[in-house]
Amino acid sequence: MLLLADLAAELPVAVRLQRLVSSLRVYFRCGAVALLRLDHGVLRPVATDGLTADALGRRYAVADHPRLAAILEQGGVTCFDHDSAWPDPYDGLLKERAGEPLPVHDCMGMPLNVEGERWGVVTLDALDVNTFDAAARAGLREMAGVIEAAVRVTRLETETRALRLSGSAPQGSSAPRQGLEILGRSEAMTTLLHELDVVADTELPVLLLGETGVGKELFAHRLHQRSRRAGKTLVHVNCAALPETLAESELFGHVRGAFSGAVGERAGRVEAAEGGTLFLDEVGELPMSVQAKLLRTLQNGEIQRLGADRPSRVDVRVIAATNRNLRERVKDGTFRADLYHRLSVYPIPIPPLRERDDDVLLLAGRFLELNRARLGLRSLRLSEAAHAVLRGYDWPGNVRELEHVISRAALKAVSRGASRHEIVSLAPELLDLRVAGGQGGGGAFDADRSSPVESCEDEVPVASLKDVVLISQRRAIEAALARHGNNWACAARALEVDASNLHKLAKRLGMKGCAHSPPTVPQSPDARRITPSHRIPGAGAGPDDPLQRAFRRPEPPRRHADDHHPEGGAVRHGDLHRAGGLAFGDPCRDVHAGLAGVAGAVGAAGHAKHPGLIKKSADLFGQMNCGLDLHQYGA
Repeated sequence: MLLLADLAAELPVAVRLQRLVSSLRVYFRCGAVALLRLDHGVLRPVATDGLTADALGRRYAVADHPRLAAILEQGGVTCFDHDSAWPDPYDGLLKERAGEPLPVHDCMGMPLNVEGERWGVVTLDALDVNTFDAAARAGLREMAGVIEAAVRVTRLETETRALRLSGSAPQGSSAPRQGLEILGRSEAMTTLLHELDVVADTELPVLLLGETGVGKELFAHRLHQRSRRAGKTLVHVNCAALPETLAESELFGHVRGAFSGAVGERAGRVEAAEGGTLFLDEVGELPMSVQAKLLRTLQNGEIQRLGADRPSRVDVRVIAATNRNLRERVKDGTFRADLYHRLSVYPIPIPPLRERDDDVLLLAGRFLELNRARLGLRSLRLSEAAHAVLRGYDWPGNVRELEHVISRAALKAVSRGASRHEIVSLAPELLDLRVAGGQGGGGAFDADRSSPVESCEDEVPVASLKDVVLISQRRAIEAALARHGNNWACAARALEVDASNLHKLAKRLGMKGCAHSPPTVPQSPDARRITPSHRIPGAGAGPDDPLQRAFRRPEPPRRHADDHHPEGGAVRHGDLHRAGGLAFGDPCRDVHAGLAGVAGAVGAAGHAKHPGLIKKSADLFGQMNCGLDLHQYGA
């Protein structure tokens, strides 16, 4: 028999278990077989046959699924009546009836024990009634020993491999805490997890490199859990959220009287990680003033509290993570080269979601089950077309973006009238994604590139230039926030603007703090401030009329504290006068710029609507000898 032959064969764990469930499905002639591992009250599929691809990513809380709870409680085979009122956990997930409620069908299962402990369950579903008769139940009972032997061999292989990698005794269960599990069966993830397990048992500093949203924190937790420090504390520090004035005190602590308000001694985050692991997330954002002290900790195992006279010894392992190119930051002088080399003793790049093959469906299954439980739905699944969209999308926001897409689509489905008592299938239009080739549904906006994807060169724009600028800036900010997990400081750096200016711009756009205020045209960093000057014939009287806006006299721009001359030093007003009239002091240049702006904005349609507009506008400046040639502006 194939099951017995596999016990003696050298097979990868995933292959062995997959062959096990496939053999059971053929032997019992049923629609689906699943092998589920029990982990802290949750059943986790480890191998399935006959279920949709996302089933492996789902997690079934025993308390929420009476059929699975009944199988676990029984000592032998449990068979459910074909008209049982208890919901089937695989409703809508059988490949033969994908997206459809399971009709009257047969279902049976059996608990599995390994070394006297409840390991999990095996379940079988058949669409034909009376498939699981007395003979079938007896056959499954007889196979219990073989199935448990296959599971036991797999478990022993896993433990032996872990011992070989670490060279030490196992430290209890290696099961991750709920919410910290890493899902992935692609070749890229298999290689990465193997590499993590190898380096985890060393004391080397590790630098996790990856795009925003790939889950660097999860990999840091795995490194800690598989290390010899697993029984100690893992302290997480978000370097991007540390105010520069308090960063040193937060990391290294302070003594009483070290600064105003320091009424007592306080240990820092490094001391809190004594004997364990210090995880420095977004380490590329660490202020330069703190980098030297962190280097001392890595080199000598010492820290010195703010205001203290003498250093103290610490024993911590440092894991750092960043989505920045630290080599470039070293060249720019914003990151210390010696600290970079200390942190990157063992760099580990984390692959983005687009390079992980069908892991996207595995992860989608996990998020589908979470949202099903959260919204109280009978079943939540993806349509086949939605599967194709998920596979084809580029995922610039990686796993975090996928989680948000699934959550948003589930809420949309419910808000549009989907019944909580039926199987809810998410179609492509609910995902609101745009993929190569035009697949996907929903909006006309490319979430990857944050720019309109539907355009027609022959169409006359229906929005004013002001509205186009406003929309573009809002979308750029939204895209930056999505890529950086709604971290405004990181978004400001990505957009290359000052953080305070970004907050002000967001308020003007109605994105925060003033939702009821009408948004105004945002000013770009190099935009000129303008005030009304002349009344334009043929234009509206209001200050927001597009033609009036085109002819407003420029004001000198406000000087900010962080404005600098390109060659060094603060910007002087004389520099602005000499800047080719871009600020003020060259009225003719402003006249030419205004006429060009009107001509470009209104186009042919505008000339037809406002005949003689260019000439009338130019007449206002007739007293200026600016050498106007109106033909160049389409007049």
